[in-house]
Amino acid sequence: MKCPGQDMQYWNEEAIFEVPCATCGKSIEFYKDDTNRKCGNCGNRMVNPRLDFGCAAYCQFAEQCLGTLPEEFVGQQDNLLKDRVAVEVKRLLKIDFRRIGHISRFAQYAEKIGREERINLGVTLCAAYLLDIDETDVAAAGLTTTSGRKPAEMILAKLSAKDAIIKEVCNLIEGYRADCPTSDRRELLILADAATLAGLEEDIKQKLSSGGHPNVINPQELHTESGRQLAAKLLYQ
Repeated sequence: MKCPGQDMQYWNEEAIFEVPCATCGKSIEFYKDDTNRKCGNCGNRMVNPRLDFGCAAYCQFAEQCLGTLPEEFVGQQDNLLKDRVAVEVKRLLKIDFRRIGHISRFAQYAEKIGREERINLGVTLCAAYLLDIDETDVAAAGLTTTSGRKPAEMILAKLSAKDAIIKEVCNLIEGYRADCPTSDRRELLILADAATLAGLEEDIKQKLSSGGHPNVINPQELHTESGRQLAAKLLYQ
């Protein structure tokens, strides 16, 4: 069966369109499934600005289905895995809203800091979502707990993540548990700051609701400038 998104019988008048060349301004005609086109005037090759691969963001057969993917999209494909991991973690935890809230808050801070620090967000955020997941969680979800396989490894394998991504995420999780925050690896320091900020926000909300005084931390104790700015914002808002 052909993917409906790539089958011309499902296309409408918007499936063929023109875009001005980013170099010379002349029109380049695109079909909706073109990954890129060469400008007939100046020779500049442009990526399709309306490219929407949908399921190709995570499908392991995307390249066979669509042909050679542009370099820009390959990076997005790895990065978008984090969204599927987030959904899977929420599915695993079901109605444990306290843990879901904490993990989501932790990941949100990791993303805010990571964007400023320009790290590999896909891998770092996958690690952030999976750090708190253990063997009990995956067993309760019916995943096969093969001896020696880490919970993160099982979840990522279920989502058809590439072996290299699985290895990198698992190494980051192990590194965080082993030597964070003494490590000088930026991803680990960002995860450490995100954990501090998530805990600080939760403490502030709890103490304010009960009429108490939240714990005070020195923003300078955080490892990244972005983390320090977020801590100051939480403390002095």
